[in-house]
Amino acid sequence: MIERLSTIIQDCIARQDRLGYFAALYNRVTVAVKDGIAKGEFDDGSRMERLDVTFANRYITAYETYRSGEVPTLSWLKAFKAAQTTDHIVLQHLLAGMNAHINLDLGVAAARTCAGSELPGLRGDFDRINDVLAALTPVVEQQLDECSPGFDTLSRIAPKLELKMVGFSMDKARAAAWAFAEELAPLRHLPQVARMAAHDAAVSLIGDAVLNDGLVVRLIRATEKDDVARNIDVLCQGEFRNVVPALIGTPA
Repeated sequence: MIERLSTIIQDCIARQDRLGYFAALYNRVTVAVKDGIAKGEFDDGSRMERLDVTFANRYITAYETYRSGEVPTLSWLKAFKAAQTTDHIVLQHLLAGMNAHINLDLGVAAARTCAGSELPGLRGDFDRINDVLAALTPVVEQQLDECSPGFDTLSRIAPKLELKMVGFSMDKARAAAWAFAEELAPLRHLPQVARMAAHDAAVSLIGDAVLNDGLVVRLIRATEKDDVARNIDVLCQGEFRNVVPALIGTPA
């Protein structure tokens, strides 16, 4: 899984492909969760490993579906299509990916890992993996300051607005992912698929909002560095892995 994510990142660097932005950031989450499992920082390591693999494979499958010329879920399609243009800033690409992966994929992965009455037992570890996802916010801030000088200016002029943009609706997304898992867990496969399709359509609308143009986006875009390979490399770096262990060990 980590090897596949690394391959995606390297391919995107070679092609100067903005699809690598989310892959670079998400790979760091996957590595951190793997480390947490190895250190026994979850209630049930084997169950968390199943959740982590199921969750990551949702993204990898969507990516490979799109790259093969087929159609992934609507929410991922919005994120992937946006990466084919120069219309959006790095932050928007990251948020579009986070939207699809958290608002849709996380709930699906949880329900598929622990079906029916098994789901409530997952809640503690689900909240811990959510802490890992929440740790994306300061990481995004650090790396975006380097990729997007205009973002750094915004941080100093209007820090509350900057945090709102980076966090988009992270707290709501995390809570909604669990609520969606609770909807899916009692259902059989075909009813699950129907509910997932309806939810995907709603999540894709959030993607539209994330990718919407506006004054702040235009200000950031005016000074953003357009070297895609370099930006991907920046997003691969940082101190994320040093931050995550403490968050994983924090009770929900």
